[in-house]
Amino acid sequence: MHPPTALVPLHYVSLGARGPEDVVADAHGRVLTGVEDGRILRLHDPGDPRTARVEVLAETGGRPLGLELHPDGALLVCDAERGLLRVDPATGTVRVLADTVAGERIRFCSNAVALPDGSVYFTVSSRRHPLDRWIGDIVEHTGTGRLLRLAPGAREAEVLLEGLQFANGLAASADGSFLVLAETGARRLTRYHLTGPRAGHAGPFAALPGMPDNLWREGPDGPIWVALAGPRVPPLDLLHRTGPAVRAAAARIAVHVPFRPGGTVGVLALDDHGRTVHHLTRRRSGYRMVTSVCSTGEHLVLGSLREPGVAVCARPAAG
Repeated sequence: MHPPTALVPLHYVSLGARGPEDVVADAHGRVLTGVEDGRILRLHDPGDPRTARVEVLAETGGRPLGLELHPDGALLVCDAERGLLRVDPATGTVRVLADTVAGERIRFCSNAVALPDGSVYFTVSSRRHPLDRWIGDIVEHTGTGRLLRLAPGAREAEVLLEGLQFANGLAASADGSFLVLAETGARRLTRYHLTGPRAGHAGPFAALPGMPDNLWREGPDGPIWVALAGPRVPPLDLLHRTGPAVRAAAARIAVHVPFRPGGTVGVLALDDHGRTVHHLTRRRSGYRMVTSVCSTGEHLVLGSLREPGVAVCARPAAG
């Protein structure tokens, strides 16, 4: 792991709504995000606070989390309440692609990836705890996260992996041979093979210094950016070594205690071998609980589950 360098804040852009949990940049340098009230927003010119402008693309009627730009121009939305959605940015039309798997309702859809063959892979963070009680899943550490696949033309998803520790961000390798999946509760990235002799199997990709959230791939030749929603917490590590009854009791308490994120924030950029390209951190940050990061031009744009806007930071030099 590279020693961290400074994450340099430049300015803040208010969105007029809380919780831009995931941020993705399109080919024109605009940033798309979903917020707490169910709207999908597009931020124009995020690098200049004087001319930055926000427009509403759609309303999901739920709570949008992870976003993915589909090759055909549509926007895939993982909605924590409604499942996997498809949004037409031109008309604002919202269509449900999948809201059940194996007869069970999908209730914590988290992040998605669209592949050239038309298949969509997406994660479910928890089968036990809804979004507003996400801390319960992290504390209980029961591993009910899933990786799902929606085949082209299919109406119901299939389960590919189970037992994941708060499955979260998702990104594809440059050659499309594997997926990288964030397990927030285990502080690691997992590789899921799509091709080759290990197709359908998972293994370690990278261990991390904090809890990963959303992932974003910077083009076919760029790195995978990883948002670290929080640093490693040694007391939580100790709790995870206790029995299920102790963890369940702790989770019941945790969901009723107001969560106050710390002031240390960080992002990583990794190559397809799991090697660190950039490791950026900031202590005593006013912008907290960074759950996503993308790049546009000379800037990094950060999203957060809690903040009412995005933070724009300096992009690190190449290499």
